[in-house]
Amino acid sequence: MPRAAERPGRVAPPPAARPREPAPVHHLLICAALPCLALSAEHGQLTGRGVEGVYHSGRRLLSRCRLRVAGREPVAVQGRVVSAGLAVFKAVVRTPADTGPDPEVGVERSRAADGTERITLRSSATRPLRLSVEVALGTDLAEFGAIAAGRTAPELPASVHDAGLRWAAAGAGHAIVTADPPPRDTLASAGLLRWELDLSPGAARSIELRVRSERPARTSGRTGGLALAEARAEGDDPRLGALLATGLGDFTALLLRDPEHPADVYPAAGVPWRCGPAPAEALWAARVALPISTGLAAAALRRFARSQLTGRGRDFGRIPGPLRDAGPHLPPICTGVEATLAFPAVLAEARRWGMPDKEVVELLPAAEHCLRWLGQALDEGGLLPEPGPSGIRRTEIQAHAHRAALLGADLLDGCGRPGAEEWRQRAGRMRSSFRELFWVDDLTGGRPAAALLAGGRPVPLMGAGAVHLLDTGLLGLGQPAAGLLDKVQTEQLARLLGGPAMDSGWGLRGLGAKEPGHNPFGHRSGAVRVHETAVAVAGLAAAGYEKEAASLLRGLLDAAPGFGHRLPEMYAGEQRTAGAVTPAPHPAACRPAALPALAGLHLLMSLAGIRPDVPSGTVALHPMRSAPFGAVQISGLRVAGEPFAVRISRLGQGMVEQAAAGLQLGV
Repeated sequence: MPRAAERPGRVAPPPAARPREPAPVHHLLICAALPCLALSAEHGQLTGRGVEGVYHSGRRLLSRCRLRVAGREPVAVQGRVVSAGLAVFKAVVRTPADTGPDPEVGVERSRAADGTERITLRSSATRPLRLSVEVALGTDLAEFGAIAAGRTAPELPASVHDAGLRWAAAGAGHAIVTADPPPRDTLASAGLLRWELDLSPGAARSIELRVRSERPARTSGRTGGLALAEARAEGDDPRLGALLATGLGDFTALLLRDPEHPADVYPAAGVPWRCGPAPAEALWAARVALPISTGLAAAALRRFARSQLTGRGRDFGRIPGPLRDAGPHLPPICTGVEATLAFPAVLAEARRWGMPDKEVVELLPAAEHCLRWLGQALDEGGLLPEPGPSGIRRTEIQAHAHRAALLGADLLDGCGRPGAEEWRQRAGRMRSSFRELFWVDDLTGGRPAAALLAGGRPVPLMGAGAVHLLDTGLLGLGQPAAGLLDKVQTEQLARLLGGPAMDSGWGLRGLGAKEPGHNPFGHRSGAVRVHETAVAVAGLAAAGYEKEAASLLRGLLDAAPGFGHRLPEMYAGEQRTAGAVTPAPHPAACRPAALPALAGLHLLMSLAGIRPDVPSGTVALHPMRSAPFGAVQISGLRVAGEPFAVRISRLGQGMVEQAAAGLQLGV
């Protein structure tokens, strides 16, 4: 029988269009000061290829910026990011007047995320030089989403504008490039600016280009009146301080202001793919950032409280959020559920770090609405099925729900609100059901299932989602609350997380190496995700499994220099081998990203074990007794709104060196 395409009078349907894969960005130098962004290749030339360019509020203002000196392109020698919002490129130029084999003209370009570029030519010649300089510019004014999907348009025609060029497109606004000093010649048809520069021996001359948009844009996310403490770390291992400093700079560059409420700042999830609101990532980042600012947590909580669903029905109180791919074995996960469960937990912990009572009271109704939604969504056994027909119950969602119940009870108690005891009872039912239904026994000692499918069938996969079982929230004076696992199960989970199937030597794999479908480049099926590794370190250290925690922490620290201490969202989960100096990058990873940017702070808090309880006037220290990285001093933190500093000795003993007046060291 002939195929349908071969039957007379019928036309075969076209093959289904294959989804376009994300453009690789691991080789680009990314500068961010959201909503501004610059993506450049290491040679510094913007060629108009791929996603290269200068962006503002998601629109590409400049796609091409090619420099020629003395009729030729400079020879690139180095490109590097020197801060979150600035990249520097070095090159040399050989001119016809060179007297020997060595180039006599150096070129340095500094490109900022805000669209400012400075080109500096420096002469090492022993005679005066006159050099022609040309910069070819162009843009398509395309949206980043269209560019990433390959739907780019031809470059727009330019017109002469003041001391530079201007482009315009209907619905896309305008882009203008101005130059200082003004060019000698401007050729709009080719987008070309030209100069003739005289260089004395040993002298330097600079040209500054500025690109700006005339299109209404989102308000910048600079912190303004929001105080972010300038945390610092010093000690025997300098990588801890470098990771912290670089990460905090990147995190600040990812802050955005709510356009309708400019006083509220929240972090974008990551550059370049997720520069918009992402409630789950923003709230967890605000939680990790509590040691440097409770104000950021308050602003992020206000931002997402306004998005809370208020209509009648079972969705009342839920924070909406997009679906996120969960790998090859499970359906996509609802990030809105994660955000809803995070809300009361973040507020409860912010209160213990010293969030002012006025802000806590303001946000308390939204937290109660989240708890109301959770209470209605729990099944008879106290487990949380996800909204929708699948009814799947994921391990990490149960962990988030349990944490919300415990910390929600703590919040209600502390604020004099009813219902705390009911939530503690619900948390107890969650623990009983989870230990009975989610634990899969096997010859190796068992493991937590990744999920329960409809009908209660477990999915016996060992993945990084299990690390959230160790992160139950720390209540009181630093004492871990009862977890979803019992002591024996917790010990077995720690052994699995520290084993070679999960610990790649560079951090924690998203899926165990022996599991079906493992892929070292799978973003949820084997790649090392930095945030989940940091969560594992914190949970293992708090539970007393310091050997496993130190191994994962060491993997992240060893990986960090290879990325310039700017850890990406994820990288390949290939097994570390002798002589390897850095893990393989993931071509589509966000870098910088909010949660990985805070990894240095997260890891230092795990080493120091700082557990504040400002309402009770105490702060406790539970440092890692093994002191795996020697002595470390952490300063520039804030507890109760005042500076806080702590020192951990080589013997694993903690000492508070600076704290608010009246704050006592707890047990």
